[in-house]
Amino acid sequence: MKSSRHFTIRDILSTDRITTQEELCDALSSRGFDVTQATVSRDIKELRLIKIPDEKGYRYAFPDGHGSRSSNERIKRVFKDSVTYLDSSENLIVIKTLPGTAQTVAAVIDAIENDLILGTVAGDDTLFVLVKPKDAVENVLASFRRLIGE
Repeated sequence: MKSSRHFTIRDILSTDRITTQEELCDALSSRGFDVTQATVSRDIKELRLIKIPDEKGYRYAFPDGHGSRSSNERIKRVFKDSVTYLDSSENLIVIKTLPGTAQTVAAVIDAIENDLILGTVAGDDTLFVLVKPKDAVENVLASFRRLIGE
């Protein structure tokens, strides 16, 4: 659950301006995570989040080179440009892509280093994502859907 939450925090920080732990709690709650401020505080420490200045004050961000905005934007771009279909069965997620792009999508998923994902197998236009435990499939699938804007 923690790695899924950490993945979601990366996603949230790539799209939203989060300035307080309370805002991060609310954002996680709106995505189906039941968290306390103490949990979010530990996540911030484990992910080594920092507060950086922006035009409106300060916001949470990843330090350079670790989960940075550009990495999240690249992941989103690869998903939006390549993925055409998502579905799941038991603990497998099936991703259909444009011809020749399944291996690129698989490499991006592998690079995320989500502890809930055991691995990927990619062909030309289809890839399988093996998720463990089975009850985490919906969270992982939902995060993939957000990446393609569904």
